[in-house]
Formats: sequence, C-alpha cells, structure tokens
Amino acid sequence: MPRSRSGFVSIIGRPNAGKSTLLNALVGEKIAIVTHKPQTTRDRIQGIVNVPAKKGQLAGQIVFVDTPGVHKPDSQLSKRMMQQVYDALEGRDLLLLIVDVTQKFGTGDEFVLELIKKSGGKVFLLLNKVDLLQKDKLLPVIERYSKLHTFDEIIPISAAKREGFDVLLDKVVNALPQGPKYFADDQITDVPQRFLVSETIREKVLIAAGQEVPYATAVVIERYEEGKKLTKITATIYCEREGQKAILIGKGGAMLKTIGTKARLDIERQLGTKVFLELFVKVVPGWRGSKHFVEGLDWQRQLEAMSEKQGR
Repeated sequence: MPRSRSGFVSIIGRPNAGKSTLLNALVGEKIAIVTHKPQTTRDRIQGIVNVPAKKGQLAGQIVFVDTPGVHKPDSQLSKRMMQQVYDALEGRDLLLLIVDVTQKFGTGDEFVLELIKKSGGKVFLLLNKVDLLQKDKLLPVIERYSKLHTFDEIIPISAAKREGFDVLLDKVVNALPQGPKYFADDQITDVPQRFLVSETIREKVLIAAGQEVPYATAVVIERYEEGKKLTKITATIYCEREGQKAILIGKGGAMLKTIGTKARLDIERQLGTKVFLELFVKVVPGWRGSKHFVEGLDWQRQLEAMSEKQGR
C-alpha cells in the first residue's frame, strides 16, 4: 500500500488574483512569469512540490497547475487560454480558487464561481493578499464567500509574503488520495527550459511595452543550443502591426536592446551559463485571431516541429 499521497491541484481565479505568484512561492523557483498586467499567463504550467511526512500525516507530492486568468474570450488566443482553464478542471484531485480580497466582488467572480459549481469536486478557497486587508474586515469576507458556495476549506494567505503556506500545504496533502509520486524528487516543473526562456522574454516585453502592445505579442524560440559555458538562443517576437514593431524596436533599437539585456540576465541565472541572445521582431497581422498561428504557440507543438527539422 502506498505510504504517500499525490495528486493534481489546479489553481484558478480571475486575472491578477495571484495564481502565478502563489505557484512560484510554493515551488521555491520562478517557473511562471509575473507582471502587474492582467492575463499575463497564457499556458497551463505545472509546479511540483514535495511535502515531507509529519506526525500523523503521510508525505505528499503535489502537482500544482497554474492557469490563465478566467475571462470571457474574444479571440482565438483568448479561446485557447480559456481551454487551458477548462482542461485544468478535468482530471484534477483538488481545485484551489484564489481571490484577491482587496478587490470588490463582481461579475467576473460570479463567472468563476459558476465554473466551479459546474465542475464539482473538492474546492478550497484561498483568500489572497490578506496582508493588505484590515484584520477586522477578513471575517466579513469569509462569511460572504461561505454563503456563495460550500467550500471544503477557506484559507487566508499572502502569496507575496508566503503567509499561510504551512496550513495550506497540510490541508492540500490530506485532501489528496494515497498513491505513488508522479515526478522525481528533484523535478520542479514539467515544462522544458526553452519554454521558460520564451516566457522570460515575453515577461520583459510585458514590462517594457505599454498600452495594447504586450497583448499583441508572442515569443517563439527559433534556435536553442545549450553548451557548458555558453547557450545560444534566437527568438522572434511577433506582433500584429508595423506601429507595434516600431515601438518594440524603439529609437535606434533601444527598446529591443533593453528587453534583450534584461531577458538575458534572467536566463543566465536560470541556466547557470553565459547566454548569447538574439531577438527579432516580425509582424503577423491579426495573429491573435488565427487558429493556426495560436495553436502553433503551444510549446509541445514547437518541440515537435523542431524535432522534425533536426531529423531532415
């Protein structure tokens, strides 16, 4: 009989609720990009956390699944992002709904709750950013949400300050079924390094570029040659209009240089090697509405395409 618990735990919530911040904090490494802009996350990312056995509690391996913010889709890209959410609701052992207690309850929250009610299964409510809330206002928030849905647990946390994590991990482990581990003890995610690299570049675009430009961009790794001392990477930043391309490149190439430098420094920390990073900007009009283009952004499809090229 297995002497541990294991399972998949999906994290869902509205944009900017703190899902990716929570995943990174739980894993202890940055595997999901984080910005103040909504809808930063576009893909499901799995983070693996191993919890040691305690007195009266089995050891556990928790596979947390970060998802894009729940929203009403208005393009092929948005539809793909929401499909990531729907997929995360299937086959999971536990669902964590994370809400920002500093924001007023609105129609977006109602939409998320409807998804939860339809999906069924165990659901924990995580009240995030409680460090920014007056203590006397927490109980009314708990009471309000308790009337909206019968949650299996309601846990106040601060993802940014890592508060409430001991309680959260204990309750999550105890909610999972007994079973073997899905991943090795030293593995923290299932996504390849090249995907993390593309996300790092996209993060710098999101931070550097203002207004609508970040949402019209996508990053694709064209070359990834890893060496012991130097890793060579070529990436293309796609946008939808020539005006956006001009903004991303900047006067005399200043903006692109800033994006590249900040991305390279982060990637070097991730890989532990020097990095030669080459960036290009290309225009694909209306790519967010193109099903073919959007599907091609899937990292698994990109790996398959690269394997085919290498096999020729």
